[in-house]
Amino acid sequence: MVVEAGAQVRLSINGQEIVVPAGATVLEAAQAAGIDIPTLCYDPELSRPGACRLCVVEIEGFRNLPAACVTQVAEGMKVDTESEAVVEARKVNLELLLANHPLDCLTCEKAGECKLQEYAYRYGVRGSTFTGERHHYDPIEDNPFIVRDNNKCILCGKCIRVCEEVQGRAVLGFAYRGFATQVLPAMELPMEEAGCVFCGSCVSVCPVGALTERDMRGQGRRWEVNKVRTVCTYCGTGCSFDLNVKDGRVIGITSAADAEVNGRALCAKGRFGYRFIHHPDRLTQPLVRKNGELVPVSWEEALQCAAQGLARVRDSYGSDALAVLSSARCTNEENYLVQKFTRAVLGTNNVDHCARL
Repeated sequence: MVVEAGAQVRLSINGQEIVVPAGATVLEAAQAAGIDIPTLCYDPELSRPGACRLCVVEIEGFRNLPAACVTQVAEGMKVDTESEAVVEARKVNLELLLANHPLDCLTCEKAGECKLQEYAYRYGVRGSTFTGERHHYDPIEDNPFIVRDNNKCILCGKCIRVCEEVQGRAVLGFAYRGFATQVLPAMELPMEEAGCVFCGSCVSVCPVGALTERDMRGQGRRWEVNKVRTVCTYCGTGCSFDLNVKDGRVIGITSAADAEVNGRALCAKGRFGYRFIHHPDRLTQPLVRKNGELVPVSWEEALQCAAQGLARVRDSYGSDALAVLSSARCTNEENYLVQKFTRAVLGTNNVDHCARL
């Protein structure tokens, strides 16, 4: 069917009349109207497998309960997102997930931000009536950044899709079949050997505690953390992220979908390279070498010492004996001043930038 450009569709969701562009899904129409439909496998930036079946809705004239994330709207469609049949189906789906999921929310790092926990609370699902064999996998800690716990994995596939479709790495995939299915790197290799660059995108999309930041374990509960939006200092791209702060200390970094430049995407340095903030070896004041030892001094003395040293080299050996290396951690304006200072004051074109290394 050819959809005319700019065409609009009128439908009803929970008795509310809504007009959306033709080709939109029921889920997108509901979200546009402020109606919340629970999802686990859906992500607006990724392909839509319609796998978790938690977003099922009741549509007049349909024989079954279709998944809202993959069902397109149609003119005159009447949708009920919280009918008795829909609620019962969601409860059953949640019970099936919880039948083989650790109920360790008291100690889980994702407690407070876990979508499975949120929906179980929303629909009053306290456990599962389904009994049988359960998985008992050891957590995988083969790298310094990400902890994988396949006991908590709900096989939504979001980590697989973001790695392949957004990052272009395809490090993760479904292995084995049926009850034995797991998300693993190829040949069950350590992630680094499988080609992972530790961008952490898989962690950012995981709806449960299957993928978590290693350094944030035991540092604070999610509701204890104050998130402070800031700009990454590692390069000039200008990525934004949230500093996770507890008791005045940065305990981790998480990405945010509404970040203007990068969305949820971050590199390994941006997401995991924050240990320098509170490192005991970090310089906190100027140091000048006196009698062979570095001693703390005021900024005035440090700047005077640096100026005297630069002038001494320039006067003794000429301007081209000097070179200046600037940093992406500086602002554009600061970098402009550095190159101007190098050329106009020091008298040399020997100026470079660490981003080229």
